[in-house]
Amino acid sequence: MLLLHALATAAPRGAHAAEPDVGAGSHSSARPLALADAEAMALGHQPTIAQARGQRQAAEGRVEQTRAGLLPQIIVAGTYQRTTGNFAPRPGSLPTTAAAATWNSTTYNYFNVGATASQLIYDFGQASGRWRAADASRDAAAASERAIRAQTLLNVRRAYFQALAAKDLLAVADESVHNQAKHLQQTQAFVQAGMRPDIDLARVRTDLANAKVQQVNANNNHALAMTVLAQTMGVASDSRDSQFELKDVQMPPVSGEDDSSDRLVSEAIRARPEIAVLDQQERAQTLTVRALRGGYGPALGAAAGASETGTALDHLVPNWYVGLTLGWPLLQGGLTDGQVREAEGTLSSIAAQGDALRLQIRVDVEQAWLAVTASKSTIVAAGEALTNARDQLRLAERRYETGIGSAIELGDAQVAVTAAAAQAVGARFGLAIARAQLQAAVGTL
Repeated sequence: MLLLHALATAAPRGAHAAEPDVGAGSHSSARPLALADAEAMALGHQPTIAQARGQRQAAEGRVEQTRAGLLPQIIVAGTYQRTTGNFAPRPGSLPTTAAAATWNSTTYNYFNVGATASQLIYDFGQASGRWRAADASRDAAAASERAIRAQTLLNVRRAYFQALAAKDLLAVADESVHNQAKHLQQTQAFVQAGMRPDIDLARVRTDLANAKVQQVNANNNHALAMTVLAQTMGVASDSRDSQFELKDVQMPPVSGEDDSSDRLVSEAIRARPEIAVLDQQERAQTLTVRALRGGYGPALGAAAGASETGTALDHLVPNWYVGLTLGWPLLQGGLTDGQVREAEGTLSSIAAQGDALRLQIRVDVEQAWLAVTASKSTIVAAGEALTNARDQLRLAERRYETGIGSAIELGDAQVAVTAAAAQAVGARFGLAIARAQLQAAVGTL
C-alpha cells in the first residue's frame, strides 16, 4: 500500500519529462502512395528510362540510314553562272584562230539543270550486311530499354520497402522513448518515496536519453529513405510530389521460389533482357564482319542522268546518259584487313560477355533464392524473439514495481524489446526485398 500511495502522490520532475516524438505529425499532409503507384511514377519519370528510349530511337534512325544505300538515289541540281567566254588552249590541243584571240571581258549567262540517278546492283553484301547489322542493333537497343525498365522497377520496389522498414523502425524508436519516459516517471516516484536509490534514476535517465538518440537517428533514416524513394521514382525530393504516406504492402511469392534454384536459373537465362541484349549485339557484330569482308570485292551499280545547258533559259540544250559503274578498291594499305580484324575482336568480346553474364545470372538467382529462403525462416524466429522479449519486459516491469527487480534489469529488458522489434521489422521487409530481387534475377518483372 505504501508503494501504491507513493506512485499516486509523487509528481514527476518537469526537467526530465518525456519529449514529444520527433516524427509525430511530420507527414500529416502527405498523400497515400501504393507500390503500384510508385512503380508507375518511376516508369513515367525516371530519366534512365527516357535515356534508354532515346537510344532505341537513335538505333531506329541508323536502320533507316543504312537501308538507304540499298534504295535508288536521285539527285536534282541546277547552277547559274555569269561567266566570260574566252577560250583557253590546253597543251596538245589543235591550234585555232580562237586560241590567238585577245582577251574579252564580255560576260554571258550560263545555265545547267540536271538530274542523276543511281542504284546499287551488287557489292558482295556490304550494304545489305550493314543494314541487317543496324537492324540487330535496334533490337539490342529495345532489349536494353526493357532491361533498364526492369532495373528501375527493382530499384523502386527495394526503395519502397526500405522506406517502409524505416517507417516501422521509427515507430519502434518512438515506442522505446515512450516506455523509457514511463519508466522514468515510475523511478522518480520510487526515489522520492525513498524506495529506490538515486542511481536508479540516473540509470533510467540515461536509458531515456539513449532512446531519444535512437529516435533521432531513426527519423533521419526514414527521411533519407523517402528521399531515395523519390529519386528512384524520378521525383525531386524537395517538391510537393515527393510528400507521400506509404501503404503497408508485401511482395507476393515468386513463382518457383520453393523449387530448386536450377529451374529458376534456366528460366532466368531465357527471360532476362540482358541476355537478349548481348544476343542481338552478337548477331549485329556477326553481320558487320560479313559486311566488312565484302569490301574485298567490287561494287557494281547502275547510273543515269539528264541535263539541259545553255546561255538562255529558252534555248537550253538537252543531254542524257545511262550506264554502269564499277568500283574495286584493289589497294588500300590494309584498311579492310584492319576493319575485319577489329570487328572479329569485338565479336569475340561480346561472346565472352555473354558467357560471363550467364555465370553472373546463376549467382544472382542463387543469392536471391537463398535470401528468400532465409528470410522466411528469419520471420518466424524474429516473431518468437519479439514475443519473448515483450513477455520479459512485462515481467521486468512487474518485478520493478514490486521492488524485486532492478533498474538494470528493466533497462536491459527494454533494450531487448527494441532490438527484437527492429529485428522483426528487418525480417519482414527483408523477405519483401529478397522476393523483389529474385523476381528481377529470374527476369519476370
